[in-house]
Amino acid sequence: MPVSSIPADLPEPGLNQNAKVVLAKRYLRKGPQGEAIETEQELFWRVADAIAAQEKLFASSSWKPDALARAFYDLMTSFKFLPNSPTLMNAGTDLGQLAACFVIPVGDSMDEIFDAVKHAALIHKSGGGTGFSFSRLRPVNSRVGSTGGVASGPVSFMRIFNTATEQVKQGGTRRGANMGILRVDHPDILEFIRCKEREGDLNNFNISVALTEAFMQAVEADEEYDLVAPHSKEVITRLKAREVFSILVQKAWESGDPGIIFLDRINRDNPTPALGEIESTNPCGEQPLLPYEACNLGSVNLALMKADTRDGVDWDELKRVIHLAVRFLDNVIEASVYPLERISDMVRANRKIGLGVMGFADLLYQLEIPYDSQEALRLAEKIMDFMQDESKAASKVLAEERGAFPNFEGSVYAEHKQGPFRNATTTTIAPTGTLSILAGCSSGIEPLFALSFARHVMDGEKLVESNPYFEAAVKAAQCHSPKLMEEVAAKGSIKHIDYIPEELRRTFVTAMDIEPVWHLKMQAAFQKYTDNAVSKTVNLPNSAVQDDIWRIYWLAYELGCKGVTVYRDGCKSAQVLCTGDGAKQEKADERQESKVRTRPDVVYGFTQKVKTGYGDLYLTVNEVDGKPFEVFATIGKSGRSITAKAEAIGRLVSLALRSGVDVADVVGQLKGIGGENPVFQKKGLLLSLPDSVAWVLERRYMQGRTMGDGVKSLTTPTCPDCEHELTFEEGCYVCKACGFTKCG
Repeated sequence: MPVSSIPADLPEPGLNQNAKVVLAKRYLRKGPQGEAIETEQELFWRVADAIAAQEKLFASSSWKPDALARAFYDLMTSFKFLPNSPTLMNAGTDLGQLAACFVIPVGDSMDEIFDAVKHAALIHKSGGGTGFSFSRLRPVNSRVGSTGGVASGPVSFMRIFNTATEQVKQGGTRRGANMGILRVDHPDILEFIRCKEREGDLNNFNISVALTEAFMQAVEADEEYDLVAPHSKEVITRLKAREVFSILVQKAWESGDPGIIFLDRINRDNPTPALGEIESTNPCGEQPLLPYEACNLGSVNLALMKADTRDGVDWDELKRVIHLAVRFLDNVIEASVYPLERISDMVRANRKIGLGVMGFADLLYQLEIPYDSQEALRLAEKIMDFMQDESKAASKVLAEERGAFPNFEGSVYAEHKQGPFRNATTTTIAPTGTLSILAGCSSGIEPLFALSFARHVMDGEKLVESNPYFEAAVKAAQCHSPKLMEEVAAKGSIKHIDYIPEELRRTFVTAMDIEPVWHLKMQAAFQKYTDNAVSKTVNLPNSAVQDDIWRIYWLAYELGCKGVTVYRDGCKSAQVLCTGDGAKQEKADERQESKVRTRPDVVYGFTQKVKTGYGDLYLTVNEVDGKPFEVFATIGKSGRSITAKAEAIGRLVSLALRSGVDVADVVGQLKGIGGENPVFQKKGLLLSLPDSVAWVLERRYMQGRTMGDGVKSLTTPTCPDCEHELTFEEGCYVCKACGFTKCG
């Protein structure tokens, strides 16, 4: 797609250094050797020009394409609005697929199932994520009439989808992500709830249980409910609703999975019910979609909407940005090349867009409003009510210029004499992990995860980065110092730093400072005026108990949320041992006895190249259940003494790991052993061959709290690209240093 020449007076984007790194790594177009072939300015002009060019399709438009391209460029490079990542990556390119969210149906036949696998692969290749409901599939052991055999059930087919996803790298920049959903009344629901209890299983899926109001009422009344085979509509069995809910809560406490969605509530807000029921969402849960629908998203940066008004918000500027952003997103639908014709037809028939926000926590900091306060909730509702009204007004203007979305006459809007509108939906609160890094603001509607963090920039050197509003506040309070900023970077929070003024500690709260109920109240406040749904994580401390999650799930139902995701700090990598029936502690203890485990026929792992004083070491680590199981160390040619030593270290480490010895104990024994030829490697000095093995195991598996001997334990995962700690927010792991994201 040709891009018009860049205007001579076009200003350069005002990116901070972190944003430059993320843009270069994840967004700039690359040449055959991976080198950038466009500048930052060229990227934003490429996107602005390609999206504004669609204006030529509408003779009655109030904009000329050239003027609109400049307006779109200024909108994005001021960072008051950014579209979703596929639009930034692909607009104006041959790939041309600009949507982030897709839902693909999975029917109850081999043809339909493997068509869905194929369609998902095409979407992942083009840069999108996919959601599936597996609720139509017959349960495990059901008879299959065409073959006389028995069905293997939804979970077994999810593993096929997961494996296919693993093989497809999205556009060279994004790994595919999926949402798997099963109705709570499906006969295989207990297997589904437990399908991710072993860490590493279904690693490309987020999973959610679709709860019905009938089920929730049965939980409340402590009654049984029916499990119904979808292919025959036959009641297979009955279960106690509270017991199922308890297992759901237990698994969410253990690992964050599964989340929940409220299916009946989602369908009450379905704007086109005549087209069928919504049965699934996109990977992070904020976009419920009909089969073969897609949605393109974008976010307004509230951090830049502060003004000297009574409530601190520049409503006139927010209105201007909303109207321009809605036009942008509607043009994206015209510009996008979808991977399937059926998707193109559905998208252009309903024209769903999802305008959301980022920078909300930064706005609160500027206004000196604590996130966990009634004042913050009132402001959230007021902002989102305004966003909803103005996005609908903008969509109405577009309908006058371009016509309503084709399915408008059968929609709820026509039934209630509203509109006409150009778009079936206009608002969504989506994840903004990498977008918020580009914009230099807080992510989505989340509180900050840390006020300050240390980013490694050179061997052994680190750069402390702080939230600018926090740094300005401590300077104004005359308590700023390099030592303070290092202490904040180490802790993330200032809650327990007594010498910082109380009003600052109250205002500058972070995700883990906030009681879980306030996370949920904030989600509900935004949901009240959002067409689609809200991507938000309810953060809980590691000490949280299962009753805490039970209360969160129930309150989400009562407050009108469409779903909820919880994350107990450290749960994913400090997974407790458990069996399918909730084994007691003595059974867990039995499993931890020092007994050499048998090697499975097939194991998967990775090979790390490490420069040592004896040459390049190739360390292969194979895993079982996401944990190291065996190690093979190869260095030099066969027959040398160092080769024998490497083999011996590998065998002994493998024996220890297969005998149940914790990787932290292995690292503790090997780390620091001296040798004759130490070398420098990325994060410091490697003293010897055993020290090199320890270094690989430590950086792969050990992050978080420090133990007495200086060895770290398994709590917080790190970024595979830059080794910075990952944070879990909006349903995904996010690296604040380089923009890496991992959903599922």
